[in-house]
Amino acid sequence: MGGRAGFFEVEILDWKTKEQLCFLDKVEPNATIREIRLMFHKLYPRWYPARQSIKLDPKGKSLRDEEILQHLPVGTTATLYFKDLGPQIGWTTVFLIEYTGPLFIYFLFYFRMPFVYGLDERFTSSPHPVVNLACICHSFHYIKRLIETIFVHRFSHGTMPLRNIVKNCLYYWGFAAWLAYYINHPLYTPPSYGKKQINFAVIMFLLCEAGNFSIHVALSDLRRDGSKTRKIPYPTKNPFTWLFFFVSCPNYTYEWVCSPCFASFR
Repeated sequence: MGGRAGFFEVEILDWKTKEQLCFLDKVEPNATIREIRLMFHKLYPRWYPARQSIKLDPKGKSLRDEEILQHLPVGTTATLYFKDLGPQIGWTTVFLIEYTGPLFIYFLFYFRMPFVYGLDERFTSSPHPVVNLACICHSFHYIKRLIETIFVHRFSHGTMPLRNIVKNCLYYWGFAAWLAYYINHPLYTPPSYGKKQINFAVIMFLLCEAGNFSIHVALSDLRRDGSKTRKIPYPTKNPFTWLFFFVSCPNYTYEWVCSPCFASFR
């Protein structure tokens, strides 16, 4: 049976079993997928919009929130498929968890807690100033990331599956522990080329951190109006953004250079 007086009828089926979950009558032709998600949510409160994947085909891609019903390749009676994405967590929360962990984990090694190296009081501090400098740089890096997460970043997707947080944290937290273990180890020795190597590494580290921050601000400005439209970034008057002339993701370029700079402290 077709839609009534210009309205659409939408049936939503389970993507795996093909069982009908709900039937929506008198849906406006200009209704968006987001609005359909909200209608579905009223019928099934446990499946909030961020947890829903709505598709035209069971094995196809998820439809975007802004897509309009009457513009889809469907008749006046549209069949859509639902997939449960599982519990979700906001990206801001994800980043805060990922970046807070390395800060505290590093300090466990920096202060040489007895349970980390199993040492007595003679080895509770390092005689090398570069160890203190490395701690400052590492802390600065993750504090910067936390500040960017709260005040700079704008996310195109509001959430990610909760199950992924363990995998993400293992990467950031594990890498921080690996670095901290060697730099703060009692047998640590300063870099081979001494102060020259350290000074060069610090200068490059700070330049890359400034560059990374500049790119994040430039990317954030592209969505200052709250839009989720993907725009092409271009260099600005800020010299750090001129790297857009050569690469498409300068923020990662700066991070890539930053890593060996920090590793130079070892």
